[in-house]
Amino acid sequence: MAACAIRRGLLSTASKYNQHKCTHRILSAIDFSSGLHPKRAQPLCSACRLSSFQQTRFMSSRPEGKVLEPVGVFEALKQHGKYETGQLFLHSVFGYRGIVLFPWHARLYDRDVSPAAATDSKPDSTGHGSKEVKGKMHTYYQVLIDTRDCPHISQRSQTEAVTFLANHDDSRALYAIPGLDYVSHEDILPYNSTEQVPIQHELFERFLMFNPSRNPPFTARDTLRAWQEKNHPWLELSDVHRETTENIRVTVIPFYMGMREAQNSHVYWWRYCIRLENLGNEVVQLRERHWRIFSLSGTLETVRGRGVVGKEPVLSREQPAFQYSSHVSLQAPSGHMWGTFCFERTDGSHFDVRIPPFSLESNKYDKAPPTGYPL
Repeated sequence: MAACAIRRGLLSTASKYNQHKCTHRILSAIDFSSGLHPKRAQPLCSACRLSSFQQTRFMSSRPEGKVLEPVGVFEALKQHGKYETGQLFLHSVFGYRGIVLFPWHARLYDRDVSPAAATDSKPDSTGHGSKEVKGKMHTYYQVLIDTRDCPHISQRSQTEAVTFLANHDDSRALYAIPGLDYVSHEDILPYNSTEQVPIQHELFERFLMFNPSRNPPFTARDTLRAWQEKNHPWLELSDVHRETTENIRVTVIPFYMGMREAQNSHVYWWRYCIRLENLGNEVVQLRERHWRIFSLSGTLETVRGRGVVGKEPVLSREQPAFQYSSHVSLQAPSGHMWGTFCFERTDGSHFDVRIPPFSLESNKYDKAPPTGYPL
């Protein structure tokens, strides 16, 4: 069993307890069933309700299959502040190993918040009611995914979620950078490692260097800073939208990708990342999508289809989440999207899950196309 196969067990146990955000439970649950074995259980802190991770090691099997070796040591979760560039972590929902490249600050529009957290009602054109929700600042991270784990999360989360428009003009071609992801602060389970190259990814040593005098001991190279600065407009997320219907939570993150000229007109491109999470106990399967896409040019498009990105994922307690990304283009600099996902229960009944409305906004960064990673 390869080391990455161990993450399959963590995928179910970590996500199962993720809603409680109790890492002590995760560590206790993943011992013999998942292959990630805590060296010894830690007492629960009565003040913060979190275990003391500093002495808790988790293990991964070598490719030979039966010999266990230490992967790292868990660290305390950050209740305040943010994780720095170079922080190693496990994803609490998808279970992969990763490392933080840099943080982003986004406005989170959560339609599940209490009425006291919302502004006065005002009409909107999305068909989702009239309540406008205040955005709350929240930290997300651009991260590298360990390529050893990619094959085992590919059915639950795309590992090519970051895409760019092609550099040459008059082209609709897109290219992707494998193994990049956006991770919310609460999805980070931090750990440290004594390895100088603990994450396998072709960009790891191009973007990061080992510096034992720092904590975390991996610091940004000039190539990472230059890449972030040059591609900032197409990498930075600004808004995150979230809504829950019948225990299915939908989170949407839109990204503006830039403008291209085609047949004497301007075409504006966006990508959007969507995460579906089953917060309940019932097994459900996504069957259909129904999108409404409004453009500032005055057009309203309706899109219906089976599943998403060619899949009809099942969401259960063992596999509660699915994440994917897609793209949309408009012949106008702005618009918005909303819609529903149709889910099927095990008894054959169906129900609709609302996709929170989100804006498609262009910005001032239309002067140059994005560039790839340094060669």
